[in-house]
Amino acid sequence: AVMMAAVAVSALATGALPHRLAGPSIASLVGPVFAVWLMGIGMISAAAAGRLWIGIALAVLTAVILAAMLRLAGLMFTADLSATALAVLIASASFAARGTLFARSAGRRGWWIAVGVVAGEAAVLFTAWAMPGSLPNSLLALLPAQWANTAITATFNQVGTRFAPAELSALAATAAATLLVVRLWPRRWPYIVMFTAWLA
Repeated sequence: AVMMAAVAVSALATGALPHRLAGPSIASLVGPVFAVWLMGIGMISAAAAGRLWIGIALAVLTAVILAAMLRLAGLMFTADLSATALAVLIASASFAARGTLFARSAGRRGWWIAVGVVAGEAAVLFTAWAMPGSLPNSLLALLPAQWANTAITATFNQVGTRFAPAELSALAATAAATLLVVRLWPRRWPYIVMFTAWLA
C-alpha cells in the first residue's frame, strides 16, 4: 500500500504538469521528472520500511525503468552513462536518507511526512519548470529535488557531472549529515550539523 502511495504521488505530480504551456520543451522536463520519481520512491519507501538500502534500491530501479522508457521515446540523450549513474545514485541515497530519518523520528507516520515533503518539493520544481523566473533562485537553491534535477540534467545535456559539482556535493553532504542524525537519534545536536550542511 505504501509503495502504491509512493508511485501515486510521483505519478500525480508528473501528471499534473501544465503540458499546454508554451516555453519549456518536453525534453527539458526529463530532469525534473527523474528528480521527482527518485525522491518519491526513494524517500517514501525508506520512510515506510525504515531501511536506507530499500529506498536506494527502489529509487535506482525506478531510474533504470525511467531511462529505458525515455530512451524508447527519444527524450533521453546522455554521452556518459557512468556520470548519469553517479548522479542518480547520490540523489537516491540522499532522498532515502531523509526517508530513513522520518521513519526513525516519526515511526509509522514517517511515510506520511515523506508524502508531504515529496508533494511540496514536486510542486515547486514543476512550477519553476513551467514558469521560468516565477520563483526566486534563493528558494530553488534550498531544495534537494532541485539539486538532483540540476545534476541529472547536466548529464543528459552531455556536459557531465563536472558541471554540477555543487549540487552533487550538496546531495552527498546532506545524505551523510542526515544519516548522522539517524545514527545518533534521539540526540538533538546532530540536527545542527544536518541543517548546516543543508544551508551551506
